This record gives sequence, C-alpha cells and structure tokens, in this order.
Amino acid sequence: MFKSYHKLISVAAMLTLTSVSAIAASDASRTYENGKKVIDGGMIYPVKNGQTAGYYLNTQKAYKDIKFGRPATANEMKAWDIDVMYDGTGLPEGKGSVEEGDEIYEAKCASCHFDFGAGGSGYPALQQGNAYEMQKTLMLQRLKPDDDGPHRNFGSYWPYASTLFWYIKTGMPHPAPMTLTNDETYALVAYIISINEIKIDGEELDDDFVLSKDNFLKIVMPNKDGFVPKIEGKDGLENTRKFYDNPKNFGGNKERCMKDCFKGEPKVARIQGVGISEYAPPLSSKKEKPAKKEGATGGNEAKTTYDASCAVCHATDAMGAPAVGDKKAWVSVLKKGIDKVYENGIKGINGMPPKGGTALDDAKFKAVVDYMIKASK
Repeated sequence: MFKSYHKLISVAAMLTLTSVSAIAASDASRTYENGKKVIDGGMIYPVKNGQTAGYYLNTQKAYKDIKFGRPATANEMKAWDIDVMYDGTGLPEGKGSVEEGDEIYEAKCASCHFDFGAGGSGYPALQQGNAYEMQKTLMLQRLKPDDDGPHRNFGSYWPYASTLFWYIKTGMPHPAPMTLTNDETYALVAYIISINEIKIDGEELDDDFVLSKDNFLKIVMPNKDGFVPKIEGKDGLENTRKFYDNPKNFGGNKERCMKDCFKGEPKVARIQGVGISEYAPPLSSKKEKPAKKEGATGGNEAKTTYDASCAVCHATDAMGAPAVGDKKAWVSVLKKGIDKVYENGIKGINGMPPKGGTALDDAKFKAVVDYMIKASK
C-alpha cells in the first residue's frame, strides 16, 4: 500500500509538471505585447495566472518599488551622443593627411600595434595585406588554422570606416583615451586606410592625401555587404525583426525544443583506416592540472605574467612607463620607497590601470613588481 501510494503521488506530480511545462510552452511567444516581433528572434514568456515559463511568480512583490531613475538632462544627452554613424552623422570638423597619421601612429600606436599595424603582444593587427584580397579569405573555412584561413581585421572585415574613427577618438590610445584631437584622428584613419591599400575614387592614397569630413564617405570598405541582416536606414529595426523571425535565416528552430529534437537515425562518422592506437602520453579522461616542473619558482611565474600582461608597456619607455632593464629609471621610481611603488601599481597611476589591468591578487602582483625591479638592477 505504501509503495502504491507513493507511485500515485509520483504520477500525479509528473502530470502536474508536464502540464505546467505544456502551459509554459504554449504561452511562449515571439511577439511583444505591442504586436512587434521580438528583435532578436528569441522567446518571451508573459506572466499568466501567476506563472511565467513554468515558474511561479510572487505577483505581490514582482515589479513593485522599481526605481527607474530620472530623465537625462539635455547636457547629459549631448555628452553621451558622441558616436559616429555609417552615414557620416557625428563626424566632426577636422582634417589630417596620411603622412601626419604615419607620424602620430609611430609616436602613439606602434608600441602596441607594431610597425605598419602588424599587431602583436595581444593587440590586434590593423592590416594583414591588401584589404580586397584579405576580404576574399573570409569565405574560407575557419576550422583550418593556417595561412590560407580567414583574415579578419579592420581592412578585410569591418563594413564602415566610421566605426574606426569613433573607436580611435573615444578609446585610443589605450593608456590615454579621449586625448587625440579631431585632426589627429582623421590623420590616423587616413594612415590605416593607406596601409590596407584601400582605394578612394579608384586611387590608393599617397602621403599627401588629406582625409576630412567632406570626403570621408568616399571610403567604401571591401566587406560593406558582408553582414546580415541589413540594419542601415529607417527600416533597419524592422528588417532585423523580419530576419530573426525566420529561424531558417540563421540555422535555428521555429519552436523551442528541449529533448527528442532530432528525427531519424543519427549519422555516425568514424575514422577510416588503421587509426592510432598508441599515444604519448597515453590518453586520459582525468581532469587535473599539469604537475609543476621541477625547479619551478614564483619568479618564473612572475616573469610569465610580466611577459603576458606588462611587457607591452614596460618593454620600452615609449608608453611613458619605466622600461624593465633601465636601471636609472627604476632608481628614480624606487626613491618613493617600495611600499609606495606597490601602492601605485595596485591602485594605478597616470595611464596605468590598477594592477596593470590584471586580476592578480596583491601578493602575486607584488611578485611581478619585484621581478621587474630585479631585472632592472
């Protein structure tokens, strides 16, 4: 009787959960209450009978006492409205030549992006050759990691140069964003367009070419038509809704499916031929950290961290930071006392973010500082 009773309870509970799930699934919608399609093609689950998506909701608590803040002032809106749109909206007055951009790049950008925008030390390449040729590689298989794979960089991938202007103006150089003038920004964009061999009016840019607000929209990027959906213009939002409302456009399903979604028998792909039977080291399913090498010390760990996260600014004095190996520079820094050096590094100073932008704890960060000091004696 006891077992039978519990079976009845289990069956009842299962039926209840099943009915709740069925109700939740039937309530799922791809349309907002205002009748517009969900912008990203996702599902929404409205509150119905105290539930949403199969979960009970405390309707007495939900959506109560929500603080929405206050309307932004006109000056706040003006301060935030600094983006530059694809149609030229937001482009400021100013001008700059390719030659001027070359000089500014060498002074303020090359220490991270290297000569001619080749990239390195974790900073992206700004060009990898002729942009028109590189754009063609975007159609190659991404799973093939060799020189013939796709090359995604500014010249080959970005659809509009306006984004480059906006990003440089508001975010670069990395240690001192918002310090470039409009003229300097135009010059840098002109230089980067030049090293990507992008043409304007059918001609590659020479050193004397001057870029300004008046001729900026003549820049036509090779991958301008390489994105879907089309979001430009007054119908951009509606085009996006229509695109994502049809899952076939992006390989999705019309209805959400959580189990038994595949119909038919799966096709199993097996390695043909002899195959490999012996591996060195042997294959293992254990999940464990590799053993530390004999003789490994904290100093090596500090050096590894320095190479990965600090060398980009401290390898030379180009960024205004004391270069590792420059004894005179570090003697000057250490006049403050080691505790002050630690404090400045942990809290950040001048263009250096706290802990150099790393997530190290204080002890590990101090070990990196100690390594840098030792390497500069």
